[in-house]
Amino acid sequence: MLRPDAPLAYDRLSDPILVQRAKDGDRRALAQLCERHAPKVERLARHLLRDPEDASDAAQEALARLCVKLPQFRGESAFSTWLHRLTVNACRDLAQRQVARRCEPLDEDRRVSCELGPAGEVEASELRAELGACLAELAPAQAQVIVLKDAFDFSFEEIAGAAGMPVGTAKCYAHRARNGLRERLGDRLTA
Repeated sequence: MLRPDAPLAYDRLSDPILVQRAKDGDRRALAQLCERHAPKVERLARHLLRDPEDASDAAQEALARLCVKLPQFRGESAFSTWLHRLTVNACRDLAQRQVARRCEPLDEDRRVSCELGPAGEVEASELRAELGACLAELAPAQAQVIVLKDAFDFSFEEIAGAAGMPVGTAKCYAHRARNGLRERLGDRLTA
């Protein structure tokens, strides 16, 4: 005897009934199918894949495919057989993606090396010392502005705020400091 007022017990419905209800748009039936078969899917994935995290990812992928591909299930085989095939395919796909990632050849790095070598290091060290000496010869406000602008990449607005001067004055000090450094260092800066 049917009880129309009683709620439907999804956990008691057979797979074929749940499949049909899920195909008809019943989300609870689809959720019940996933919940019912999730342990089997996870066991199969763990059996096929060595890494437990990979197995978990493949099981989730198989259940996601179940949700998407259920309308394609024609019922020519048992639902569990169809889901078994989905799980095997998800595991195979995950394994192939990982192999492809591991075996992917790296592009040859054609960038020019930034390493100066011993002679270049000595020259750079000498230039830094000379630059420090030239900065010390500038007016302190000009040296402060040029260091904040060129070494720390501050904007003129940030420099003006930090040094307590108008933006125009900061720009003027930067211009004067650069000219002073050019005169003192000459060709060393352009080389």
